[in-house]
Parts: sequence; structure tokens; C-alpha cells
Amino acid sequence: MHSVAGLLPEDCPLVLRPPYRNPHHSATPAALVGAGSTVLRPGLASQAHRGVLFLDEAPEFSRPTLDALRQPLESGVIELARARVSARFPARFLLVLAANPCPCARAGAATARACECPSLVRRRYLSRLSGPLLDRVDLQVELAAPSRAELRADARYADTSAVAAGRVEAARAATASRLAGTPWRTNAEIPGAALRRTWALPAKVTRPADLAFESGQLTARGLDRVLRVAWTLADLTGLPAPGPTQIGMALDLRLPGRQQ
Repeated sequence: MHSVAGLLPEDCPLVLRPPYRNPHHSATPAALVGAGSTVLRPGLASQAHRGVLFLDEAPEFSRPTLDALRQPLESGVIELARARVSARFPARFLLVLAANPCPCARAGAATARACECPSLVRRRYLSRLSGPLLDRVDLQVELAAPSRAELRADARYADTSAVAAGRVEAARAATASRLAGTPWRTNAEIPGAALRRTWALPAKVTRPADLAFESGQLTARGLDRVLRVAWTLADLTGLPAPGPTQIGMALDLRLPGRQQ
């Protein structure tokens, strides 16, 4: 992708690290998915293939720009078509969205300066993140501003990057062993039908997720994504399959209202 986009350095003809892209919020839909009239070039989403696409201040992006990512998040590819030319670019990336709760960023913060944004302004601000887009985001976590004591404690007790990398490597190995002989490499790539048939879980394990689906808290797509996250949590903890604990954790990471 980097070669096609003309971004491959002459002194480094091979990309050795997962790519990382973090565009400014003024980026257009064409910048993300690709553009061109006679020569089609891959956009930032394809340039982040097998890497990370980070959209900071996500609600500041235009809604059409954000919604342009809906299809590649589902299929992992971007197909561009013009009058005389068409192209198909891979785009299986890890999307990370960061957003403030309101334009002033003080809503819910424990500061002397309280948020003054009217409720209508807050709703309009966050509504730029459409429901169909958020339905494709596996983990949705609300974070509160940390205190000074929490920042100091984190420095003592947080795992190092090396420790986290070791857990990820072990989880990847477990996933690869389970998916051997299939066309998929990660849990995120497994279709929902295969999750429910080939790797079906007992009803007593999936009951919390089933109840969330029946109550309308989860869509069918959201239910599949909860199951994929539960399998990943099981791989991270060395379990052969998810249990009620992993399903509950996946729901907590999907539905902010469940988090304590």
C-alpha cells in the first residue's frame, strides 16, 4: 500500500512495523478511503492496513468522513470505482476513536470550571458519531479525569509494554492454533455464522449477551462483536473458551452504562 501511495522511502523498501496514521480532523472522505480520477491511490485507511488508524477529537471530523469508514470496518477492503478505472485496496486496520464528552471538554470533570455547554450542544456534538459507526466499534469505554494520586499509583502498578506484548504474543498463538486450517487469522475476522456454529458456546455462558440482545441494547452485529471480544479475553487469560466472566467483561467494554 505504501508503495502504491508513493510513500515508501528509498532507503527502506519494505515496511517492517505496523503502520500508524493519525489524520487531522479536517481530513475529507477521499483522504481516508482514497481518491483519483485516472490513477486511484489508497487513502489513509488502506495505508493503515494491518496497523492503527487513530482519529483524535473524533466528533470534530465531518460525519460523512466518519461514515466512510463503516464499510471497510465491516469488510476489510475498500473498492473505488470511477468511469474508466476501478481498484480494490485492503483496509483491515485497528480504528481508535478519542472524543471529549462535549466541545469544552469539561463535562463530568472534577474541576472548578464546570461545563457550560447546553444539552442540545452536547447531543449535537456527539451525534456526529453515528449509531451505525459506533455499532462497528468493539470497545466503548468512558474515562474519567485521573487524580494526581492515581497517576502516581499507575506508574508503580501498571504493566510494562514488554509484559503486555508477551500476553498478546501468547494470545495470538492460541488464536492461531484454534484457527488453523481456516481462512482467518484473528478473532475479529471470524464471521458471525462461524462463531455461532463452529465455536458455539453453551447458552448458560452467552445468556447475559443474549438478554442484552433481546432487550435492544445490542444489535445482531453488536452481539457478534461481543462474542469475538470474549474469545480474545479468553485467549489473553489462557482459557480454552470464554466463560460467563469473559462474556460479562466483553459486555462491560461494549455498553458504557454497565461499567462500574
